[in-house]
Amino acid sequence: MTLQETLTRLQNLGTEKMRAFNRKNGAHENQFGLKMGDIRKVAAKIKTNHELALALWETGNIDARLLAILVMKPKMLTADQLDNFIRSERFVQVADWLSAYIIKEHPDKEALRQRWINDPDPMAARAGWSLTAGRVAREPEGLDLPGLLDRIEDEMPLAPAEVQWTMNTTLARIGIHFPGLRERAIDIGERLGIYRDYPVSKGCTSPFAPIWIGAMVGRG
Repeated sequence: MTLQETLTRLQNLGTEKMRAFNRKNGAHENQFGLKMGDIRKVAAKIKTNHELALALWETGNIDARLLAILVMKPKMLTADQLDNFIRSERFVQVADWLSAYIIKEHPDKEALRQRWINDPDPMAARAGWSLTAGRVAREPEGLDLPGLLDRIEDEMPLAPAEVQWTMNTTLARIGIHFPGLRERAIDIGERLGIYRDYPVSKGCTSPFAPIWIGAMVGRG
């Protein structure tokens, strides 16, 4: 499938209702407005096509970039390419898919984590804290967890909203996975109050760290 054929297919699947939904959540106008399920169906037919993925990413179109993430080969990307990718996208859904499907599978993810967690660019910092949250849960060896709590306590109140989300995830995961630091993590969450009043659907867990920690610990 060529680039133009793929873009035409995406455009035909888009709806104004989905475009409006995306705009409400911070999307720019370069989008077709596809449901996530439809993007996944197109990806399933393409399977893996790294060159097409790179061309899709270069369009800057939200749906094309989401599709690109699903059909590219993470290990064929350089660390500099990933750095350029993360800085070139402001829509958090695309950024989070990039982190979840590509960056966390990349052999240079730790070097990128260390670079990004101190970066002034909010999307780079968001990715850095996302990788840090992943390490807290899966590979905490070598992390200065009390130092991370110090940073979260000092920096999260004034951090951009994009960065607050993944800093908060790191805070919650420290509290969930490390009983010795749980009381402090909960205290930080209570005092900062970030996401205390965040609306959640029935049956979903609040992202407010004290509630999140309590819910996950309660589930064992």
